[in-house]
Amino acid sequence: MKNLKPTTPEKTNFPYLHAMTSITLKEIKPLLANIDLIAAMEEGFIQYSKGNCVVPPVGELLFEEPKGEAHIKYGYIKSDDYYVIKIASGFYDNPKLGLSSCQGMMLLFDQKTGVPVCILQDEGHLTDMRTAAAGTLAAKYFAPKNVKAIGIVGTGIQARLQLELLKDITPCRNVWVWGRTPENVQTFIDDMQQDWHIQSTTSTSELAQHCNLIVTTTPATQPLLQAADIQTGTHITAVGSDTATKQELDSEILAKADIVIADSIPQSQSRGEIFRAVQNGAITPQKVIELGNALQDKTLQRQNDQQITIADLTGVAVQDIMIAKAVYDRHVS
Repeated sequence: MKNLKPTTPEKTNFPYLHAMTSITLKEIKPLLANIDLIAAMEEGFIQYSKGNCVVPPVGELLFEEPKGEAHIKYGYIKSDDYYVIKIASGFYDNPKLGLSSCQGMMLLFDQKTGVPVCILQDEGHLTDMRTAAAGTLAAKYFAPKNVKAIGIVGTGIQARLQLELLKDITPCRNVWVWGRTPENVQTFIDDMQQDWHIQSTTSTSELAQHCNLIVTTTPATQPLLQAADIQTGTHITAVGSDTATKQELDSEILAKADIVIADSIPQSQSRGEIFRAVQNGAITPQKVIELGNALQDKTLQRQNDQQITIADLTGVAVQDIMIAKAVYDRHVS
């Protein structure tokens, strides 16, 4: 029997066929400082609504003991260089263990060959950042010009990031915050008060009566905001309800709204505030506008400061694609 010589890869014209890169969270954070995340999210949503993305349904694991969830989102933009698979989890008891509730990673592959290009060991940070950037993008186009006060429902990582990024699009620095416990609220105030004038409240009704830009960031399964409390001209960005069982907004708020935006109409058929409102008979699917379409058509955006607008952000894989490749490109540049 002949000795078999080990085979070696043939020479190719593909310069990207090299050892896979791994980027840690410590390396990722400074790279993000040099990336315009809002612009990246805007381009991603436009490509998505133009039909230039392949984004399969979300994969999901829900856990009871301890309470937690894991989401698998994946896809690619046609004619782009990469495809992305993202795994992100949220385990709500993690802070008791000294761990962040958010964990995960993003995997970047060459779209022409399937060759793994990069592991972004972001520990869930890129998911947090792309979610906050999408919220800021929604506020940029749908919040009233005159923001009297910002209402933050929730006190966790996403609540902080949403507020932090809003500095770039509104001069308003007046904030009302609601949280599940006084301790969480006080920690939020202590951490954020350097840049904001923050008033705490134990009532989401009081928060809504003072604020015309509200961001909800909790894993609530029962509505925290009621339609009767929402002022004329208010914009709400809802980011907490990303499964079929979660709900932060009374469905009548969506019925009351002049504009209802979904980051993804297909996803809104199985998760989020829109899913619950349609299921409850408060609105019909025809009322919903996809964010990427609204970004391209000014007639679909807020027209005056009297309108009530809702952006239901369940999180779309195109956001992960845009942020993963932006970080990788910055890393190798």
